[in-house]
Amino acid sequence: MPDAPSRPAVPGRGLVTQRALVEIVRTAVLGSYGVTELAEPFLRRLRLGEPAIRVSIQPEVAVDVRLTIAYGLPVAEVARQVDSAIRYALRRALEREVGAVRIHVAGLASGPFSTPGAGARSAADPGAARPGEDSG
Repeated sequence: MPDAPSRPAVPGRGLVTQRALVEIVRTAVLGSYGVTELAEPFLRRLRLGEPAIRVSIQPEVAVDVRLTIAYGLPVAEVARQVDSAIRYALRRALEREVGAVRIHVAGLASGPFSTPGAGARSAADPGAARPGEDSG
């Protein structure tokens, strides 16, 4: 069976809202290792402050992100990973190169964070003791 003939690219336009781009960036940022949360100021919840994610698309795609990183992790490495995740997600969604990505670290968060498998009883090993429990 012969291969299907390749179609030439058809010029056209696609419409992507700025809100959709913000959600793509939000998913990429929160999926990155070391990011605990987006730094939404309290006033933003009242719609008075600046948002944690700003995306501008003219003349090129530019992103500003404010986030909080887990204490004890190298900030520069987390920022590089977030930058890479944002660029990959937008490049994949828009098929277009991304200009400036500015990452503002608003603070470091300390405390217990939920990491996969940390301190939880495994379903595969129901007899596993939790920290501080006596197994005997």
